[in-house]
Amino acid sequence: MGKSLIPPGGGDDESEPVDLKSALEERYLAYALSTIMHRALPDVRDGLKPVHRRIVYAMSDMGLRPNGRHKKSAKIVGEVMGNFHPHGDQAIYDALVRLAQDFAVRYPLVDGQGNFGNIDGDNAAAMRYTESKMTSVAELLLEGIDQDAVDFRATYDEENSEPVVLPGAFPNLLANGATGIAVGMATSIPPHNASELCDAAMHLIKHPGARIEKIVELVPGPDLPTGGVIVEDRASILEAYKTGRGGFRVRARWEKEESGRGSYVIVVTEIPYQVQKSRLIEKIAELLIARKLPLLDDVRDESAEDIRLILVPKSRSVDPTLLMESLFKLTDLETRVSLNLNVLSKGKVPKMMSLPQVLLEWLEHRKDVLQRRSRHRLAAIERRLEILGGYLIAYLNIDEVIRIIREEDDPKAELIRRYELTDLQAESILNMRLRSLRKLEEFEIRKEFDGLTGEKAEIEALLESDEKQWATVSWEISEVKKRFGKDTPLGRRRTIFGDAPQTDLQAIQEAMIEKEPVTVVVSQKGWIRALKGHLSDTSTLTFKEGDKLKSAFPAYTTDKIILFTTGGKFYTLGCDRLPGGRGHGEPVRIMVDMDNDQDIVSAFVHEPEGKLLVASTVGNGFIVPQSDITANTRKGKQAMNVKLPVEAARCVPVTGDFVAVVGQNRKLLAFPMSQLPEMARGKGVRLQRYKDGGISDVKTFSMEDGLSWSDSAGRTHTKSRDELREWIGDRAQAGRTVPKGFPRSGRF
Repeated sequence: MGKSLIPPGGGDDESEPVDLKSALEERYLAYALSTIMHRALPDVRDGLKPVHRRIVYAMSDMGLRPNGRHKKSAKIVGEVMGNFHPHGDQAIYDALVRLAQDFAVRYPLVDGQGNFGNIDGDNAAAMRYTESKMTSVAELLLEGIDQDAVDFRATYDEENSEPVVLPGAFPNLLANGATGIAVGMATSIPPHNASELCDAAMHLIKHPGARIEKIVELVPGPDLPTGGVIVEDRASILEAYKTGRGGFRVRARWEKEESGRGSYVIVVTEIPYQVQKSRLIEKIAELLIARKLPLLDDVRDESAEDIRLILVPKSRSVDPTLLMESLFKLTDLETRVSLNLNVLSKGKVPKMMSLPQVLLEWLEHRKDVLQRRSRHRLAAIERRLEILGGYLIAYLNIDEVIRIIREEDDPKAELIRRYELTDLQAESILNMRLRSLRKLEEFEIRKEFDGLTGEKAEIEALLESDEKQWATVSWEISEVKKRFGKDTPLGRRRTIFGDAPQTDLQAIQEAMIEKEPVTVVVSQKGWIRALKGHLSDTSTLTFKEGDKLKSAFPAYTTDKIILFTTGGKFYTLGCDRLPGGRGHGEPVRIMVDMDNDQDIVSAFVHEPEGKLLVASTVGNGFIVPQSDITANTRKGKQAMNVKLPVEAARCVPVTGDFVAVVGQNRKLLAFPMSQLPEMARGKGVRLQRYKDGGISDVKTFSMEDGLSWSDSAGRTHTKSRDELREWIGDRAQAGRTVPKGFPRSGRF
């Protein structure tokens, strides 16, 4: 008998069955909530996640003030981990390092000494080598923490307490931004300019229902630590701030630098936020090697403290704007900084907010902090006034008080009984030092008493008036604005706004392809390839068995190749994408969605300004502009509407002012081109009338030069207007039998 799986003792006491579904739901929900609340999302009030809040609070606990000296980062990390944050030391140190990096955080909270990493993506030195202390921004966030400004809660081991949120006198959430991924939700907030945020906040105090347009006027967009240029249009910036979701296109800042003899280089001085410079240069170099950037010759990094990337163009004739547009398209010199204002409202509820909502909630928090600090100060004043009252009684009866203390068994009870003192007053008198008796003067006591009474009245008036509270909050914010104004080195705006130049996408596409001559070869069975160079002799070309040459024509790798099929469709192929000349190429059907029962009528180089005459087997046709025939997809573009057994049969370039058409019945007709309609799609109109059979060939020509054709011997015949008189008529006539010497093939 096998081993029993039932626990000993019947299993009733040791285990209980649990429904797996509900257990998983419950536990996963607990995990998800813990991630959202205690790890990934910042609090809207101080803009911090728990790990950052604990780092700043621990540094304050250790007395690492901005005007003090630095301490080893390892000691700070140890404090944070031991007292507040029971997680890995490396995770805590990584968070601390980021708070010190001026290229990652707009207003650093940590003042670091030593190697704290760089914009190339190199890591910081180990925590035993670096030293840290708070910055004045971190000090602002903590202002009033010891004055009951915020709630505290027990730490994880219940031996200490930590703040639930910081007083946050600095608009940290938007000023420094935040990113985080929780379960089922994420946040992404780029840094902004503190001075602009203060302006918007003060405007909201005066006009709580201010329109979003006004707020975005005051906060026009992010202000990134690494500078750059925001090229997002105003409407989408407004929409992003209104909904809390959106993004901003950010480009590197560059300038053209002349380098003598008419040549120049491009100098990039600022790169987009959170782009590693070394990785960016690697990417550009890879594209250079892959010949994806034909306008660029070289890239060099001449950065020291400041960024200086040198981009060398292929030649001095290269347009710098076009070169930069091709780089913006292919590299991280242009990135998208996303905005996802998903934050913890009141520290409890994760929700999407608009820009004004975030600022209003921060202002509510500042008002709450002001009230709590005022009440705390009021309590301290009342306690001190009580003590001063006791001192005054002691001063007026000093000899008797000394006698009671010397002679009575329970002096405290006697003092309380004799002078009707409170417990606190009696305790304060008994705790006085003898040397204080020298200072115990009625004038001093009364002066302090009157001063505190006046302050108490002011605070009580403040607590009773909503208006006074908002005025005080506004004054506090204006003080912050003075410290981080746009005229200060830290406060000046780094990211500017600009418009992306309206460059032709076609020109950019072409700029990314190296221009080289090729010969495009199309076979009868629909195989295509591009041979290097312009070949004059195509007789040496080889094909698969049973296949032969259909057409071969010169082109450049920057060209677009157009194929016209018997189904009346135009397909577009990039010449740079065609298979090379080794072998027989590839079937066109692999590259485009062409039906098996269709064949290629003609292939040619696309000329956007040109026009084409298309004709079907039954002799219908029309003129189509080449600007209407390109298609960016494999499906192609339907131009001629045909239904089997009718097929598209001819596609010729339009030149001159007349059309010559010849039928399988060997009748020729010439008529003015003005009789043909021009359209993008249709069945067409009748070119020539046939009893039976259909079209053999069609050609456009200039009557001034006459109509020419080549015979089988290769001789060229030309007929002038007078010689063509009997064949000239109107569209849709039958025509006359072809002139003498016209080829047997029935083709021009």
